[in-house]
Amino acid sequence: MNVFKFGGASVKDAAAVKNAGEILKLHSNEQLVVVISAMGKVTNALEKIVDAYINQTGEATTLLDELKKYHLEILSGLFADSKHEVYNKLNNFLVEIEWVLEETPREYDFVYDQIVSFGELISTTIVSEWLNDNGITNQWLDVRDCLITDNTYREGKIDWEVSTNLFQSRLNDIFKQSNIVITQGFIGSTTENFSITLGREGSDYTAAIIAHIMNAESVTIWKDVPGVLNADPKQFKDAQKLIQLSYQDAIELAYYGASVIHPKTIKPLENKNIPLYVKSFLEPGSKGTVIGKDLETKPLIPSFIFKSNQVLISIAAKDFSFIAEENLSEIFSDFANAGIKLNLMQNSAISFSVCIDDTPKKDSLIEKLRAKYKVKYNSSLQLYTIRHYYPSTIESLTVGKEILLEQRSRTTAQLVTKDLPK
Repeated sequence: MNVFKFGGASVKDAAAVKNAGEILKLHSNEQLVVVISAMGKVTNALEKIVDAYINQTGEATTLLDELKKYHLEILSGLFADSKHEVYNKLNNFLVEIEWVLEETPREYDFVYDQIVSFGELISTTIVSEWLNDNGITNQWLDVRDCLITDNTYREGKIDWEVSTNLFQSRLNDIFKQSNIVITQGFIGSTTENFSITLGREGSDYTAAIIAHIMNAESVTIWKDVPGVLNADPKQFKDAQKLIQLSYQDAIELAYYGASVIHPKTIKPLENKNIPLYVKSFLEPGSKGTVIGKDLETKPLIPSFIFKSNQVLISIAAKDFSFIAEENLSEIFSDFANAGIKLNLMQNSAISFSVCIDDTPKKDSLIEKLRAKYKVKYNSSLQLYTIRHYYPSTIESLTVGKEILLEQRSRTTAQLVTKDLPK
């Protein structure tokens, strides 16, 4: 059995759905679990509905109508019969959203998951119906029947034992009738049967969970890029495709901010030595990138991750005493409570420096820290992370820049920089 994952771009319109169908045709004799995200930018559209509903702006219904129009346009490009059952299924999902909107708003994260989860339910229903109509026999599975989590809304923690039993039972039954299962990424269910999400971009993680539970032969993520690139081509003109990557390199790159792979995806696959392929749905015949055990590219190719709009915060004791463990514990707690992730940190005897994304949350955090510490910060900075760096790569990156903070290990270098005046 293999697991395929199609992201929003790969099913964003009728032509994209048909293209995904052509890929599945090539593998119709295999046992496949196909994990699909919401279509195009539907998750963003549903988030706007959530915000309008929570803030009671009166726009939620209008935004829902726009969402309906988007999906109806896709249906018209896929189904010649306007009375096809898929139209009723779409309408039923939209009615369920309307029911939520008619209730008194509850806690944001809970409401978010109840509404946003419909993106995946709608996309998989449309794709499944079209595939069946076009000779690619499949069975639709509501992943919420199998993927069970705790009540941490928007970041559900998997109950592996319960989910394993449910997935193995349901999928083994389905595979007796059909080679292809269509199901949703990103979403699951609590034990109280409320919808829950696994964190933004969590569909990759869903594919890894299912592969781990079912001992899959491989996972393939179909994207609009030829594979994993060593840099963002928008930032680095000479970006090149990495033919292969070790699990460790993939985890490190995801942790530091590479957008191709969701950070949680790798570990469930590594634990069972399941290879992960990242391939282009625009060129399905090309090799893409394979991620697996001991698959480092030789010679090592540097990989670059660039983050702009960074803030470097330096925290020191007011009396010039050491920043000791009890201080660090308190400082970390303040960052965690503010919901701010540290992209880089470094401490000396009397100061502790961190690099973070610029966010409105930082202002209140800085004020809180200033009650006990001396705090200075610089904004409008850049953070470069280079995996498998060479001295020459660092030199070329820092032309015309001042390095405010630098940190190197044997495999990774991180630089916080600001532009020098021209």
